[in-house]
Amino acid sequence: MLEAQIKIKKVNEKAKIPTYGSTDAAGADLYACLEEDTVTIQPSEVYFCKTGIALEITKGYAGLIYARSSLACKRGLAPANKVGVVDADYRGEIMVALRNDSLVEQTIEQGERIAQIIFTPYLKANFELVEELDDTTRGVKGFGSTGVK
Repeated sequence: MLEAQIKIKKVNEKAKIPTYGSTDAAGADLYACLEEDTVTIQPSEVYFCKTGIALEITKGYAGLIYARSSLACKRGLAPANKVGVVDADYRGEIMVALRNDSLVEQTIEQGERIAQIIFTPYLKANFELVEELDDTTRGVKGFGSTGVK
């Protein structure tokens, strides 16, 4: 398991520092930092939920914000953009665009776990314009072309 030092700053005194739910958890839980005790999100509504923290992510890494499975599967609350990307040069407050995909209103409480963040290295691409690409067995066959089972 790789480890990286991530500097964190509270931008709101009520903020909770991310935590890992278990020893081998890949994602660190992010917590809601609300102005009120609770916020209600209507069906199909997107709510930009503050976390009260800002991060200094190591250069060459990105923070990827994913849904918490229990929140997404049981209550229909997940990031609207499916996976949020926090770049290493971003220094603002981390927010999660929570979308309510359920048919009923959902309430988030102050300090509730709302998403998880995974830190991962990435490659920076140098794009080279060419006339042709190398041929492969699959070629240009798209969705479903490799079979269903």
